[in-house]
Amino acid sequence: MATIPITKRGAEKLREELQRLKTVDRPGVINSIAEARAQGDISENAEYEAAKDRQGFIEGRIQDIEGKLSAAQIIDPSQLDAGGKVVFGSTVELEDENSGESVRYQIVGEDEADLKLGLINVSSPIARALIGKEEGDTAEVQAPGGVKRYEIVAVSYV
Repeated sequence: MATIPITKRGAEKLREELQRLKTVDRPGVINSIAEARAQGDISENAEYEAAKDRQGFIEGRIQDIEGKLSAAQIIDPSQLDAGGKVVFGSTVELEDENSGESVRYQIVGEDEADLKLGLINVSSPIARALIGKEEGDTAEVQAPGGVKRYEIVAVSYV
């Protein structure tokens, strides 16, 4: 299995979710199933079916997270020394060449991406256009509205 890049913060969030699923959600759904069974006939018991569905989701998510963590290559952005190049984990400040609007993104793994927080997936078009570039370079990104050009104003590793 190929390694999955993830930041230190992202790996910690996955570990916390895994811990919650195993210690809170899984026991809770087991109790729900037991309570639904105690009500008698389970063939037409909506609570029982809902609890079984929830249990399936929880078990699937546990397996998913454990698989991702076992294949994870954890990267601490503060320990990077990429010589000013844009790499996984780096934070990039960009300026749209047309509008002059500034944006700031950190390039992270798939599970961490949240555009509202400025966290973009390493496989997104904008991240792929930025990887390997340096401060002062221009990146062209194919967007739904056409090609956008961004100047890289700053690159940091935090």
